[in-house]
Amino acid sequence: MGNSDINLSENYGLQTAGTGDEDRRLIHFGFDLRGTPDEDARQYLAFLNYLEAKTGRRFVLRFTPKDGKLDEDLANGVVEVAAVGAVSYLNASQLGNVIPLARGLNKQGKAVYKSVIVTLPGSAIHSIDDLRGKRMAFGGIDSTQGHIIPRLSLNAAGIHLDDLATYVYTGSHRSCANAVIDGIADACAMQDTLGETLESEGKVTIIFSSKNYPSSGIAANTTLPKEILDKITAALIDFDPTGAHAVELYNWGRTEMPNGFIVAKDSDYKDMRANLQKLGLLR
Repeated sequence: MGNSDINLSENYGLQTAGTGDEDRRLIHFGFDLRGTPDEDARQYLAFLNYLEAKTGRRFVLRFTPKDGKLDEDLANGVVEVAAVGAVSYLNASQLGNVIPLARGLNKQGKAVYKSVIVTLPGSAIHSIDDLRGKRMAFGGIDSTQGHIIPRLSLNAAGIHLDDLATYVYTGSHRSCANAVIDGIADACAMQDTLGETLESEGKVTIIFSSKNYPSSGIAANTTLPKEILDKITAALIDFDPTGAHAVELYNWGRTEMPNGFIVAKDSDYKDMRANLQKLGLLR
């Protein structure tokens, strides 16, 4: 997928959010890839239609290329607003001009999430300690749930990358799971929601769940006027994906914000920032 603003009305039968760069009211929206590009695009386009109706601004979805960095795009204003994991937000904030607006609420209504490590059903790997000498798959290298939280968990168990037989970054949680399902890797580190879904389908077995960390959310470049940031934040807090706005959405329950949002602040990420700095994982 190229680095371009995307109009999916023709490809997916969905109303596009935004019509062109010539519109000064246009806001570019980026996102960390979670599943497949098609699925993520459908989910976010429907969500952007909601934001557009609530704020009076026009939004366009923008993919980051495989060799690009969403945190850099957000800090540099290539995208003004983005759905990001904790690590992408922290890296973007290191570069400046970026603030958190809201954090996602999980199915229990809490602004936290976990990572899980999965294997094939019947695998001889039963715990995180069994991963020494095994082939490990991660999601994107900047993914909070697909790489950073698992690295913190492995480190706490005394397992480092050179203790693994091999490791690979697959780019998304879905691709990571497929690496295990297809026999390319022995274990995969991924987001808890998708891992639980795949386990319920009998495709994988969860052998480890991390502790809770601050959930994914929405961050913005501060070059947007404060009045616009306030409107977007208010729309996020008013967002009711299981009630009033459910009919407008596409598979929102599969995202990391299934129950909407709460207001976020930079101090929410204090402990995560300190952990990443200790391990040298913060850019």
